Parts: sequence; structure tokens; C-alpha cells
Amino acid sequence: MARRVEPDPTTWWDRYGHRLHPRPTDAGSESPSAVGHFDPHSLLRPRDPAPDRGWRRLVHGGSLGRINPGPGPAQLVAEDRLARIRTPLGGPHRVAITSIKGGIGKTTVTAGLGLAMADHRGDRVLALDANPDAGTLADRTSGESAVTVRDLLNDLAHVDSWTALSGYTSLAGRLHVLSSEQDPAAGEAFSRDEYLRVDALLGRFFSLILTDSGTGLVHSAMAGTLEAADSLVVVGAPTVDGAGRASKTLDWLVAHGYGQLVAQAVVVLSQDRASAEVDGARVHAHFASRCRAVVELPHDPHLATGGRLDPGRLRPATRDAFLVLAAVVADGFPNG
Repeated sequence: MARRVEPDPTTWWDRYGHRLHPRPTDAGSESPSAVGHFDPHSLLRPRDPAPDRGWRRLVHGGSLGRINPGPGPAQLVAEDRLARIRTPLGGPHRVAITSIKGGIGKTTVTAGLGLAMADHRGDRVLALDANPDAGTLADRTSGESAVTVRDLLNDLAHVDSWTALSGYTSLAGRLHVLSSEQDPAAGEAFSRDEYLRVDALLGRFFSLILTDSGTGLVHSAMAGTLEAADSLVVVGAPTVDGAGRASKTLDWLVAHGYGQLVAQAVVVLSQDRASAEVDGARVHAHFASRCRAVVELPHDPHLATGGRLDPGRLRPATRDAFLVLAAVVADGFPNG
């Protein structure tokens, strides 16, 4: 009977096309991975990107693609912005949105930033309302606030899966929202330790957690928010009191050991309240000298209603501002 010959491991391939053992190579020759690697994209002929706006799009479409003037500067800026927003995260990243002044637009900024992030990222994004005074984040986004963070806290020991957790959040598009306790008396009991317990659970299931904090920096829950935060967004306005309160917020944070968080912070100047008597350029320059970036959010009639935020009803400049904010915040991610 003929003797069975074992396959040569340097030339034998398994059923999936992978070499069982790498073939030895001489010094200076190509590596085995370079020789044996199959890239399906290499089979496609390279194509120049098509323009998506303006006269360039008209020329490209009118010529049935035979004439391609390429993307214009505005399209390149928009594509770069989206690429920054989609910066991958290797673990949960927590962004605290705060200000010691109420009515400045903090919840609006949280909602707009969350919707922009969730709409353009492929992972899970959560907006958490940690305001102890019956916050309105759910009203501004999903419109649902029947189940709150207090309910989640009470059931924390039994929530051990995504299916279980999803019952405590509502959806605004692709953005998950966790409502604050609507009873102010119960909300006052939301302590630092309770916040951190909830945050630890959320970090198991969400890549990006945006916390809409209350206005009291000395509140116990705020201590937990700042302790867990990886990034900070401070909301102000180009007015004497709006800018002054935002600056005092930064002062307080620096005085209490959060200097590094402040140095990397993003300041949002909401233009809902503005005055021609205030030098907006000086306000912008003041915060630019203290923080990593400053983003101006223009006045928008849809935001001014205080109702549920519908991105489709925003002015183009406002939509762009939220995308700019999302990109600037993503620049602060570990891989940004």
C-alpha cells in the first residue's frame, strides 16, 4: 500500500485560503503578510469623489459623471468634520455639560450635541439628565419622561443586560435618553455615590455618555459628574452675566482641582441672548485663552420655543454649529 505523504506546511493552504505556517523568507524579501494578503478593495478601479453640492454637482450630474470637477472646499470641510465626529472610542467616554447659570441653554446644547453625535456615529450614544430640579432633557429630545434615572437606580441590581437597560431609556432618533427624576424632592436625594453607580452601569453599554448637569456646582450629584468626566463643555452667552457666570464656572473648577479638565474644555456661547453693546469678539477671545476651543451657537427661532428639538427645523447655520461642536468635542477623544 502506498505510503501517505503529509502536506508540506510551507506550501499547504487551508480551506479558507490561509497558509498553515508562514513561508520562511530571505532577508530583504517581502514579508509573508505582504505576499499572501488579499485586499478585495484593490480589485476596484479608483474613482474620484463626486461633488455633492453647488455648480460642481450640476456639472457632474449633467454630464452623467463624465466630467467630475471634484468636491469643493465646503464639501471637503464637511467631510473632514464628519470624519472627526466618527473618531472611534476604545471605551466609554463621558462628557459633562455644565454652567452655574440656569436658563443659559445647557439642556439645548446637550440635546443638539447628542443628536449630532448619535446621528453620525455607529456606536451607542446616551444623554443623561442629572439635573436634580426636574430637568427637561427628555422633553427637549424624546418627549418621554415616565421612566427616570431614579427608577434605574432602584432596580440597579437587576439590570444586567442591554435588553434590561433599554427599558429605562427613550429614543430621539438614534440618541438614547435617560430622564431625570421629575419629583424635585426625590431628585435632591441623587447623591455622588448614586450617580457613580448609575454611571458605572451605563459605561458597560454606551460608548459616549453626555451628562446634562444641574446648575449647582456643590450639589452631590455634580461631584460625581465631574469625578467621572473625561471632557467638559461649559455653556455661556455673549452677555455680561452670561459670560461672567461661565468664567466663574471655570474659576470654581480650577480652584477645586479640575484645572486639566478646564484646559481641555469647550465653551459654547449661546447667541439666544446677545447685545450689540457687548463686544462679542472680546468675549470669544477671553474663553479661547482659557480653554481648548470656543463654539458659537447662533440664535434660532426653533430653539427659542423651548420645545422638542427637531434637527430638520433648525436653520442651516445652527445645524452646522452643532456639527462643529460635535467635531470639536470628538477632537478631545483619546484617538482624536
